[in-house]
Amino acid sequence: MKFPFWQYLQQPVFDPHYQTVFSPFKFWQRHTISYLERCWAKEYRQPGRLN
Repeated sequence: MKFPFWQYLQQPVFDPHYQTVFSPFKFWQRHTISYLERCWAKEYRQPGRLN
């Protein structure tokens, strides 16, 4: 995985509902955890099966 540079730059800085992360290392950690949580939540479907 590459560092999500564009997502890092596009953080809503003045949004009170979003906690802006200024440290690239901490942003990378949070992004990786979020990515793994999204992968974990996906439903697995076996190839070749319709259901």
